[in-house]
Amino acid sequence: MENNFWFKLDRPILALAPMAGITDSAFREICMRYGANVAYSEMASVSALFFKPQKTLELLKFNAPERPYVVQLFGKDPEHFARAAQIVSSKIKPDGIDINFGCPAKKVFGHGSGCALMPQIDLTRKIIHAVCENTDLPVSIKIRAGIKDLTAIEFIEKIKDLPFSTVMVHGRTYEGGFSGELNFSIVEEIKKIIQDKIVLANGGIHLPQDGMEILRKHPLIDGLGLARGVWGKPYLFSQIKELYETGRFTEYEFDGIKKIAIEHAGLIWKSKGTLGMFEIRKHLCWYTRGFPNASELRQKLVQSQSVEEIKAILQEKSMFITP
Repeated sequence: MENNFWFKLDRPILALAPMAGITDSAFREICMRYGANVAYSEMASVSALFFKPQKTLELLKFNAPERPYVVQLFGKDPEHFARAAQIVSSKIKPDGIDINFGCPAKKVFGHGSGCALMPQIDLTRKIIHAVCENTDLPVSIKIRAGIKDLTAIEFIEKIKDLPFSTVMVHGRTYEGGFSGELNFSIVEEIKKIIQDKIVLANGGIHLPQDGMEILRKHPLIDGLGLARGVWGKPYLFSQIKELYETGRFTEYEFDGIKKIAIEHAGLIWKSKGTLGMFEIRKHLCWYTRGFPNASELRQKLVQSQSVEEIKAILQEKSMFITP
């Protein structure tokens, strides 16, 4: 426990949850700059790491400002998990490794990975064992509130003796997908069962008030995992912290959001070059939601080819005069 970063973080812990195609190096760094305490990688396939690791290792590279950085693994073969844990620990050297037992996406679930593993307790235990025995890094898991007749509470009861240190619980069941009812009482019940481990609540946090409400109603929870709510709003982390500590938070106006968007574009250019200019487009569309003339602005931004061009478009005064 003494070398486990999770237990050294101030409460509430605010983590950038893993999102495929979103939580790349640039996005992790911008979120850490604006209040995140921990950043997770995109999901990495253990089978890809087992057979042809190079492309996945490239995906998992990170920079010092992203620490503490957790690599999330998905798959279904304990042998592949064991080898992946070894490779990630020796070649990437993150601060922790996470195992995905919570992804409801058809592609992942249909493969027998993610949330499909939760009802398979014997296999789940073998996977956690395989990772813990092949790394000295702290191991965490990500799960859902339940699947079919199995609740997250029952799941945790069956694995609580294993040496993972942290669990992030999405408040929706597998059947609830990304829009069903959220149940954070289950997350607090899990904390009562594993008081010696870190427990984070995840799901449906889009406003500072959403995060504050969960922390107020469920004070035993150690913190929150933020995901879709930070699309275009990496500053949501700092807003939740501010609201928690002072009872108020800073509202970000157009000028502040433009500054962050340009900052993010610079980071993605630095890490990915020309390819980054294609990948930043979705983020720019999220950043400009609610701006005056947002539709016209997005049309210009999605054709931009450089950070300088993005900066020029966002600083064009005429774009922000409401007709």
